[in-house]
Amino acid sequence: MDTKAYILIETAVGKSRDVSSALHNLSGVETVDPVTGPYDIIAVVAANDLNAVGDLVTKQIHTIDGIVRTVTCLSVGAT
Repeated sequence: MDTKAYILIETAVGKSRDVSSALHNLSGVETVDPVTGPYDIIAVVAANDLNAVGDLVTKQIHTIDGIVRTVTCLSVGAT
């Protein structure tokens, strides 16, 4: 079973569209939704295990130009 996580993303001013486009191109990113509130984007990611989710976030998502901060929320149950 895949490990699923919600990535709450704060972007630099004017960078939300660029960040969204970059996220759509990453393998493992299932959805990318612009939102209102303290974060600008919520992405849903899935990978084989927790380590793979960590690698996706730290090696691919964190390196996208325009991302200021992320919070990763792991899914703990299926509905």
